Order: sequence, then structure tokens, then C-alpha cells
Amino acid sequence: MVAPTYDEIRRAPKALLHDHLDGGLRPATILDLAAGIGHELPAATPEGLGEWFVAAADSGSLERYLETFAHTVAVMQTRESLVRVARECALDLAADGVVYAEVRFAPEQHLAQGLALAEVVEAVLDGFREGSAEAAAAGNPIRVGTLLTAMRHAARSMEIAELSVQYRDAGVVGFDIAGAEAGYPPTRHLDAFEYLQRENSHFTIHAGEAFGLPSIWQAIQWCGADRLGHGVRIVDDVAADNSLGRLAAYVRDKRIPLELCPSSNVQTGAAASIREHPIGLLRDLRFRVTVNTDNRLMSGTSMSREMALLVEAFGYGWSEMQWFTVNAMKSAFIPFDERLALINEVIKPAYAKLMS
Repeated sequence: MVAPTYDEIRRAPKALLHDHLDGGLRPATILDLAAGIGHELPAATPEGLGEWFVAAADSGSLERYLETFAHTVAVMQTRESLVRVARECALDLAADGVVYAEVRFAPEQHLAQGLALAEVVEAVLDGFREGSAEAAAAGNPIRVGTLLTAMRHAARSMEIAELSVQYRDAGVVGFDIAGAEAGYPPTRHLDAFEYLQRENSHFTIHAGEAFGLPSIWQAIQWCGADRLGHGVRIVDDVAADNSLGRLAAYVRDKRIPLELCPSSNVQTGAAASIREHPIGLLRDLRFRVTVNTDNRLMSGTSMSREMALLVEAFGYGWSEMQWFTVNAMKSAFIPFDERLALINEVIKPAYAKLMS
């Protein structure tokens, strides 16, 4: 079997469930926006700034990784900057062959210049609409859904959950909590998750990245998460003979999607290398595995690059790429018939052609 080339991978349709808006800015945009507000940056050129973000995120520590966001969030405090960043996000993903994406951001982090939470959400939704329309006109159609994130160390999760329900017919498809896991269990936000369940609303929870099985257990069994943001540490419940513990078996049996982010997981120390990343084992064991970018700027990555790394590390081909992509679409937070249409009318026909 001839391995797919990078250019072929880029043209193939891909679906993305775990991508942070404030982790995917273009370096040139950060420089431009920072100059307008007098924010000091650690590098003065797009190339240098991009390299700085990757190097700073390569520390092996989730906490150090998260510190890099101080610079991106600083330049995302006005309606104009939010619209621009969201528009460019949609265009960049579409140019990379992504046909469906769920991009998440925390409205509470964009209030420094006086915007209200709802104004932040509306600016981002407007940017995604603009970018998606431009991408379609250029022959790269993409659908972007938005996840509203609450910071797990803060106390605004109920407000953000209510906001996600308020805007669910305008492009917001779900809710998330993010931030440092250690010391901030998801059960701190149980009222928000119970509210979302009563509202028949979807949510995912960052769990099982820096913290282990208790984080995953709480996210699922206490909070009722539809998906696991990362969830890579579920491998801790898989024995050397590949037998599954109770929690791992439950996650697999219930087809709870794992939003795995290979490059990011290596950067934060959740995996030693791409070749040693548990994604290979979890795929072989037929968990509901999806491939994601997490933070394209900090990882210097894209969906095409993540897929190419897996092709190189595990010898994957088109069938595995299709499997990951269909898994993601099955797990998306849009209605079933809309997921099915993308799978049957866009993804499967394209891969059938690639495999012929």
C-alpha cells in the first residue's frame, strides 16, 4: 500500500471536534492586533512568533502550555478582533480540507475591553459565518459549530451554560469546561451540567489529559459528559494483555468519543511521542477515537499534519483516515440527519474515490 502524501491528505475531507479559537491564531494577525493595542510580544516576525509559541508549549507541562494563551487572549478583546480571528479560523480550516469543525472558546476571557458575554458570542458567530461564506465561494465548503467553554478554575459555568442554550439555534452546538485539571474537578460545575441535561443540550468535558482516571470517571458518571476532551488517560485502565478495566470497558461499550489530540498530548507530557501515543492501541481496541488539533498555533499543526503524523507513525492509510473522520462526524453535536448527510454525501464518496 502506498502511503497517502501530505498534499493528498490535505485535500481529503476531515472533521474536527476539539480546536480552541484562541489557540489557532495566525502569527501575523497576533502581531497586527498587538501593535494596535501596544501589547508586547516575545518575537517581532510571524515566523519568529510562531516558533516561540511552539517552543513555549513544548515544555511537557500543561500549566506552562496554558501560559502561552496570555498573548492570544490579549489581542481578542474587541468585536473587530474577535470577528477577524473567527473568520480567519474558518478560512484556515477550510483550506486544510476540514469540512466540519467544532471550535471552542471561553467568552469570559474576552471581557477586558468592556464587551458583554453575549456580544463576545455574537462577534465570534459573525466571524465564523463570514469565513464559512468566503470559504464556500472559494470552493472549500465548511460548516463550523461553536462550543462555549467555561474555565474550570472560575465560577461562571452556569452563566456560560445558559448562554450556550440561548444561542444554540444560532451556531452554538454545545458546552465545555477547560483549564488546569488538577485541583479543579468537573464536579465543581455540577449545577451547569445538570442544567444542560434538563435543556437537552450537548456538552463535552476536558478530562483525562493531565489528570488520570478519576477525572474521566467524574466527567462521565457524575457530570454526564457526551464526549471526553482528550480522554487519553483512559489507557491507564487497559492492562498489559489489553484487557479493559471497568471504566475503560464502559467508555468503549457506550461509544463515548475520545477527542484525542496527538501533538498536543506529546507537548503536555500525556504521551512520550506520536509513535508511543495511546491512539494506536485505542484504535486497535475500537474505542470511539477521533483525531484533533487542540491548539494549531501552539502545536504548529493542522488536521492534515495530525493525520500525516499518524500515517507515518502507525502506517495508516485511507481506510483509517476515513474511520477517524466518520467517527468524528458520528460524534458531532449537530442533528443526526445533518451528520449523516455529511458522512454519506461528502466524506464517504471522497474516500471511495481516494481508495479506488
